[in-house]
Amino acid sequence: MNSAIIILCAITIFAFWVAVAANYGKTRQLEGWAVGNRNFGTILVFILMGGELYTTFTFLGGSSLAYNEGGACYYILCYSPIAFVFGYWLTPAIWKYAKEHNLVSQADFFIHKYDSKVLGLIVSVIGFLSLIPYLILQIKGLGIIVSETSYGLISSNSAIWVCSLVMVVYVMISGMHGSVRVAVIKDILILSTVFFLGIYLPVHYYGGIETMINTLELDRPGFIIVNNTDFNPVWFVSTVLLSAIGLYMWPHGFAALYTARSSQVLKKNAAVMPLYQFLLMFVFIIGFVAVLKLPGLDKAQSDLVLLKLVKQTFNPWIVGVIGAAGVLTALVPGSIILLSLATLLVRNILSPFISLSSKKELLLVRLCVPVIMLAALIAYNYGGQTIVGLLIIGYGLVSQLFPALVCSFLKYNPVNKYGTIAGMLSGTMFMLVFILTPLKINSMMPTSLTGVSGGILALTVNIIVMFIVSIIFKNRSSLS
Repeated sequence: MNSAIIILCAITIFAFWVAVAANYGKTRQLEGWAVGNRNFGTILVFILMGGELYTTFTFLGGSSLAYNEGGACYYILCYSPIAFVFGYWLTPAIWKYAKEHNLVSQADFFIHKYDSKVLGLIVSVIGFLSLIPYLILQIKGLGIIVSETSYGLISSNSAIWVCSLVMVVYVMISGMHGSVRVAVIKDILILSTVFFLGIYLPVHYYGGIETMINTLELDRPGFIIVNNTDFNPVWFVSTVLLSAIGLYMWPHGFAALYTARSSQVLKKNAAVMPLYQFLLMFVFIIGFVAVLKLPGLDKAQSDLVLLKLVKQTFNPWIVGVIGAAGVLTALVPGSIILLSLATLLVRNILSPFISLSSKKELLLVRLCVPVIMLAALIAYNYGGQTIVGLLIIGYGLVSQLFPALVCSFLKYNPVNKYGTIAGMLSGTMFMLVFILTPLKINSMMPTSLTGVSGGILALTVNIIVMFIVSIIFKNRSSLS
C-alpha cells in the first residue's frame, strides 16, 4: 500500500468520524435532521452553501472544460455572481416564508404558496429528475478521484461503493449537522489544494502564469477565448443565464437556505459567496497547463486531467492529500443531495398516500437514504455523460421551477396553480425530449440562435404556457 492510499483513507475516515460522532443523537425530529433546526450562522451557512455549490464539478469538471474547450469554461465564472444578486433578494424572502410555515423541503414551499398538493408532487418529481444527474456526478467524481490518486490500486467501482456507504451511514445518523461538519474540513482542504496547484503548476513548468498563458496562445491561437463551433457566444450567454436562474433552485439548495438562523445571514452569505469564484480561476489555470503538458487526451479521459497532472508532478503523499480533498468535494454535496431526495420522497411524494407520526416520518426518511443511493448507483452504470454534461442537464430541469417562484413573491401574482402546473410540465417534457431523444432541436433554430441552451428553450416554453393557462383558468380553484 503506497502513501497516497494511506493518506486518502485516513482523511476520509477522519471526516466520517467528525460527521457521526459530533452530532450523534441530536437529530430526533425531521426539522433537526433535514435543516439543522434552522440555527446555522453566517459562517456555517457560507461553508454549507459552498459545500453544495462547489463540488466535484469544480474540482474535475472545470479543469476538464478548460482542457477541452478553452474559453468556453469562463461561463462558470460568470453565472454564479449573477445568481448571487438574485439570491440577495430572493433567499431572505424564501427563508422568512419557510420559517413562518415550518417548511422543511422545497416542495413544501410551492404547496403553501399555491395551495396545491398536486403542484408539490410535480415539484418533487422535477427535483428528483434534476438531482439524480447531480448525485451521479458526485458518484462519477468519487470513482475517478480515488482510482487515479491510488495509482489504480483501488478500482473506480470499489471506491464508489465504499464511499457511497460512508455517505449513506453519516447522512442517516447525523443529517444536515453531519454534512456541515464535513463541509468545514472539505473547504479547508479544497481551497488550499486548488490555490496551491493553480499557482505552483504554471510556475513549476513555465516560470509563471503569464508565461504559461503566452505559451498556450502560441501553441493554440485563440484557444482561451470563446470561439468554438459547439460552444459559441450564443451557447455561452444562454448557458450563463440558465445556470444563474437555476443555482438556487436545487432542492438541496433550499434545504441549505432553511438552515439559516435569520434572513440577514442569507443576505450576508449572498454578498460574500462571490469570493468562491477565485477558486475557479485557479481550476481553469490547471486545465490550461494540462493542455500543454498532457496533449491529445480524448473527452472520455478529459475528466482526469487534473489528477493526471498532479501524479506527473508530485510525490504520492501529496497526491493522497489532493485526492482526499477531491473525495470530500463529492461527499459533502452528495450527502446534502441524498438528504434532500429522501425528504422530498417521504414528505411530498409518499405522505399524501400514507399517514405517519413525526417519529415514523423521520425513520422512513432515513431508511430511504440507502434506497436512493442504490438507485443512483444503478443509474450511474448506464450513464455516459461527462461531468459538465451531467451538470447542465440538471440545471435545465431544475430551472423550470424559477418562474413560479419569482411570481409567488409579486404583490399580485399573475399566475395560478393551473398555469404553474402546466408550465412546469411543459418545460420539463421539452427538456426531457431534448435530452433523451436524437431530435436535434438546435438544428431547427435560426442561424443567429445556433447553440442556444436547451434549458433556455424549455424555460421559454414553460413561461408561455404558464401565462396562457393562468389566463384561461383565471377563475377556477377546484384543483388541490
